[in-house]
Formats: sequence, C-alpha cells, structure tokens
Amino acid sequence: MRVRPLLLASLISSIVIPAFAQQQAADGELQSIIVTGTYAKNRRTVDTESPVDIIGTRELQASGSTELATVLGRVLPSLNFPRPSGADASDAVRPAQLRGLSPDQVLVLVNGKRRHASAVVNVNGTQGRGSAPVDLNAIPLSAIDHIEVLRDGAAAQYGSDAIAGVINIILKKGAAGGEAEIGFGEYQERDGKQVSLRGSTGFNLGEDGWVRIAIDAADRDPTNRAGADFRNPADPRYGKVNQRFGDPETKPRVLFVNGQYRVSENTDWYAFANYGQRDTSAAATWRTFGRSPLYPEGFLPLENSKSTDAALVTGLRGEASGWRWDVSLNYGQNEFKLDLDNTVNLDLGANSPTHFYAGKLKNSQSLLNVDVARDYPVEAFTGPLTVALGAEYRREEYEIGAGDVASYSGTGAQGFSGFRAVNAGSNSRHNESVYANFEAEVTKQFSASAALRHERYSDFGNTTSAKASTRYAFNEAVSLRATASSGFRAPSLAQQFYTITTTNFSVVNGVNTPIETGTFAVGSAAAAALGATPLKAEKARNYSLGVLLQPTRNWTASIDAYRIDIDDRIALSANMTLNQALKDTLARQGLLVGAGRYFTNAIDTRTTGVDILSTYRWESSKAGRFDFTAAYNHNKTSLEHVNANPAILTANGLTLIDRQSINRITVGSPKDKFSLATDWTQGNWGARAVVTRYGSFTVPQNNAALDQTYDPQWVLDLSASVKLSKNWRLSAGIDNVTDRYPDQVTSAGNLNNNGINPYSGWAPNGFNGRYYYAKAGYSW
Repeated sequence: MRVRPLLLASLISSIVIPAFAQQQAADGELQSIIVTGTYAKNRRTVDTESPVDIIGTRELQASGSTELATVLGRVLPSLNFPRPSGADASDAVRPAQLRGLSPDQVLVLVNGKRRHASAVVNVNGTQGRGSAPVDLNAIPLSAIDHIEVLRDGAAAQYGSDAIAGVINIILKKGAAGGEAEIGFGEYQERDGKQVSLRGSTGFNLGEDGWVRIAIDAADRDPTNRAGADFRNPADPRYGKVNQRFGDPETKPRVLFVNGQYRVSENTDWYAFANYGQRDTSAAATWRTFGRSPLYPEGFLPLENSKSTDAALVTGLRGEASGWRWDVSLNYGQNEFKLDLDNTVNLDLGANSPTHFYAGKLKNSQSLLNVDVARDYPVEAFTGPLTVALGAEYRREEYEIGAGDVASYSGTGAQGFSGFRAVNAGSNSRHNESVYANFEAEVTKQFSASAALRHERYSDFGNTTSAKASTRYAFNEAVSLRATASSGFRAPSLAQQFYTITTTNFSVVNGVNTPIETGTFAVGSAAAAALGATPLKAEKARNYSLGVLLQPTRNWTASIDAYRIDIDDRIALSANMTLNQALKDTLARQGLLVGAGRYFTNAIDTRTTGVDILSTYRWESSKAGRFDFTAAYNHNKTSLEHVNANPAILTANGLTLIDRQSINRITVGSPKDKFSLATDWTQGNWGARAVVTRYGSFTVPQNNAALDQTYDPQWVLDLSASVKLSKNWRLSAGIDNVTDRYPDQVTSAGNLNNNGINPYSGWAPNGFNGRYYYAKAGYSW
C-alpha cells in the first residue's frame, strides 16, 4: 500500500493542474502527423477516424529495459507482455498481446511494410499458446524514431493478421545527427546484470541521398526466483535451490540500416535491412536424483538457442501524373536453432551424450507490393477524395530441420526431445491480393473512408475484407468517430505443419506428471487418427465508437469502445492423454507417445472493451514543462461457441478443446490496465514517473477448484536525466521502485512444484522485483 500516497498525488495533479494551468499553456499543439491506417497526406492524430497512439523516443528510452516488447508493455495499456519461464522456446521468443487477443492477431509493420513472423510456435502453457507471432524484440530501440499503434481492425487495408490492430515501427532517417549510449543495470536480488550498448548515426550519399545505421548489443544475465527443493528428504540436494526460474540469459546483437537516394526529380530509391542474432540460455525443469548415472544427484537441462533474424525491403516511389506510387520488394526470415546441454537421453544410459543438437525452425516470407494513391478534388467536398489502389503477391515458407538422432531416439533428450527426421521438411504457399481505399473530408465537420480487399490463398481459398470509418466534429473541442470492419487471419504455415514430440507436465491424480506429448501436423495421419480437419481462416468483425475531446490546444482526451467478434479461432488443442487403444494406433505409425494434440478451428469469441487516454502539457517559465498522461484499458473476452468434439475423441472419452484451453483465452489476460505518467523537463534536467496498475487474471485448469485468480499489481517506475554538456547526457532510474511481486502460486495445478516455482509466468509485469539502471549517452 506504500504506493497509494504517490498515486493520490498523481491523480490530483492530473485533474487540478490542467484546470489551474490552462492560461499558462504552451502555444504548440500536442498533435502529430500519422501514416498508419490512412493513405491521405498530412493526417493528424486529432483527425483520425480510428484511434492511433504515437510512442516517441522519450517514452521508448524512459525505462531500464532495452527490449521493445517490454517497453511497449509498459507504455501501452492495451498491450500485455508476460515473461514465461520454463516454457522451452517461449522463454527465448516471448509473445505479446494487444487487446487480450492472440499474439498473432496483431499486424506488425516496419516503415509501413509487413514484418515477417518468428519461426517459434508457442506450444506450452503460456499466454498466446498456439501462436507464432512477430518477434518484436528483434527490432532494436536505437533504430526507431517512433511507433504508431492503430487500435482497430485493419485487414481491409493491410491483409491478414490485422484483427486486434497494427503496430507500425517508423525508423530513424536522414544523415544528420547521431547518438551512442552505454547502459548498466541489476536487480535488487543481485542477479540479472545487464550491459547494453547502442548507437545510431547517418551519412550522406552524395547530395541526393542518405543512409542511417543503428546497432544494439546487450549481455543479460539470468534471474532466478526459484525456491528450495523440499520434496524428498532422501534427495542428496534436499533443501537446496536446484531450479532456475526467471529470465533466461540472453545476448542479442542487431544491425539495422535505412537509406534513401533521389534517382530523378520525381523518383526515390529506398531500402532498409536488418541482421541480428540472439543467443539465449533457458532452463528446463530440474531432473531429480537417481535418474542417470552421469548425474547421480540430478541435473538441470539447459536449452541454448540461437535466433537469427534477417530482412531486406527495397523499392522505388515517386509521383507521376498526379499519382503517388510505390513499388517494393520485401524479404524476411527468422531461423531458430536449439541445442541442449547438461542433460541426457535416459534410454542411452551411461552412454548418453550430455550435449544435443535438437534441430531448427525457419520461417520466411517474400512480397511484391504495388501501391498508388491520388487526391481528386471534388467540388461538393471541402477536401480532396483520396483514392488508393494496390496489389500484393506474397510467398511464405516454413521449414523444420531434424536434430541429432540421439536427441530424439527413444524418449529423447531430457528437457526437449529433438525434431525427428520424420518431422523434417519444408512447406510453402502463396497468395495474391488487391485492395481499394477511399478517404474524403466531405465537410469541415465530417470525414469518411472505406476500404475493400480481396485475397486468394493457394492453400485454403479466397477471402474478402471490408471497412468503413467516419468522424464528425461537433466543434473544435468535441468529435465522434466510428468504424465497422470485417477481417481475417490466415492459418500460419507453422500452425499447419509444426510437428514435435516433447515432455509436457499434466496434473494426473493431483500430481504434476511428465508425459511424452506429440504435437501433430493437421494434415498428418496421426492427427487424422485423432479427428483433425484442415484449418481455415479466422473471420473477424470489428466495431468501434469513440469520442475525442480537445478542450485546449494542450489537452486532449479520447474514449474508444470496441467489440471484436472472431469466428473459428485457431487454437492448439488440449494435451489429450491417450488410452491404450489410441496409443497403439499411433505406435503403428512409429509414434510412441502418451498424449497428443494438434491445431484446430476451435471456438468463436467476443471481445469487448474500452480505451481511455488523456494527455496534457503545462509549460511554466519557472517550473519547467510537464507532460501528464493518463491511460486505461478494460478488456473482456467471452465464449460464443465451441465446435463439436470429433467423434473418435468422444468415443474414447477425450475432449479436443477442454475447459483450460477455453479459459486461457477468456480469462488469462489482465482484465484491465491503468497508468499515470508525468514527464518533467527544465533546462538540462528531466524526470519521469509512471504508476501502473496491472489488473487481475486467472490461470485456469480443467478442474475449477485448481484455478487461481491473481490480484491486481501496482508498479512504480522512476527515472531522471541530466544533460552535462551539448553532447553528454546521464540518466538513471528504478523500475518497480516498491519492489512489488505478483501473488505467489498456491494452486497445485499451476506447477508450483511445492514452492520451487513460486510465481506465475502469466504475470504481466514479470516477477523479478526492483531493477536499478544507469545510462551514459553521447549525441551529435
């Protein structure tokens, strides 16, 4: 409760200071030009028909984190970024959610171009289970100028995935200026030490072009909040901390390049590219004594992965005969390789190796885009009619590479059984799409837009999306906006073809029991034996209604309510523990497993919510400049329909989509998030304070008595900076000043393991505690 006095003070300042200071407001407006969700020129945030958040450099650099997804989770009330531990590849590539929806139901763009997804599929019991989203942390903060977040469905404008919204990352540009920064940090528990180095600079390409280079590198030690192991007094390591439960050890290295060159008077060539690697060492579950002669006291398997990310976008754009045009090529890929150390294959006994190569995953996409836009004067309108047309060709490929034979033979390597030779292979598809978009300022008070997009996929067929938006300004201070749209998300290749056999833990007779579990490709014979049918696209309908208030040029507020209906949501099925008859069926296919699962179009859901945002700027010659921001998101997902259980499963007493699978989607994300932020600058000094309330969430089980609902969590972050000279700046801060932790796990069904894993990996702010950091930066 120590944070309440500060919260009360922040509330008072957010309400009282604006009223007191209106006459002292600065002359500048708090509005920016946006490019996301519109093809019109010079569209301001205050004029948008859909809500768009702009996150600038100040917000991106105002915390101790150097991970983009972590930063977004702190500044965006509608974004959730938990920190799972002990979840295999999901420790290394953690998923983020927008508006409580699946991580792959948000589209990520870089400079307006579609970003490729990660190769990793989240198949364990984390938030976003079953998704294969974009790895936001592969994009370095040093390369980013600002980020625009469109909180609205936009599949009619951008295509698949844009159901929850669009995150458009705008890169720094131009040759002028540069900066370099080194940072240090450590948690209160004296672990998780971090050293980061990042920089950005630009160069002229003669008189007609420029190129800008950004680098990010960091070394992050692991954290550990595991409890001592008191399960078995006969254990030689009884009472010791054997598990590692927390953030993994990571070492990212990223290079980003952005450039442009004037080819002719009306034509520019542009390109941006990145290459990065992130080495991660994450711990699996501790294996107790007596299991292997190589580790008589037990062992902790380590999952050492290398995620390699590369992308290149290049194109020409210009103007001709009144048309703005853009032709681009876009290639991106992510490769995830996994090694295991400090572990054994129990079936190989004393002859087992202790290092294994488990295999690789690779996802790639190639695109060709042609976009044109033109402003047509219409005599009856106060502004032009903007017509935008475009076409896209996209090819995707997903590859699984086999590991060492020893990694998967028998029961496989402990911690993560490798990808088998029979799992290996490459699959691809392509799609073509065309779209049309129309926008117009009909009167000074009324504007409207409409979009239509048709796509044809080689694997599941055709789909058409539409969107209509409008805005009406009653006066300069009050306006109303509304949108209605249909959208879709194509089943990813990863969801269609991902295949693996791993050790998963399920509650059997009240005990967390390891079971060899097969994840089967939807079209495989194994999945067919369990009732699988081909995947089809998710279909969505989005509705939003909002009011935008601008009492003064320095004070804006918006309230946006929304509803998102999604049919045929794709989910990874329950871990179905098989009876002997089904085990025998799969054994005849060479699959020795005790449980099975596959992806399926499972359920229909309805998500309703509201976003509230208010910003105010107060400038005083004596007190400096204050920027106040209050933001709130409330979100609720409810079940509308569950598809019928396959007959073969019903006959064998199994359920494809069980209570836990459903409730992960409906109650697993925080119900709401609220934040109050104050930024202060005066002369060479600056400071920032943020109070965030993360709402309650529930980690469900099939037995409702084993559910656990976690209380809301208050977190306070503070930072300050000083400019020592024209070029040098020092900054320091404390994240989670009051050292708050989420509730401890009390339910036996939530893998507490008798206190060894004391916290939930679903906690929206993690469970590492207070973090201290300092940075030194040089700019020119």
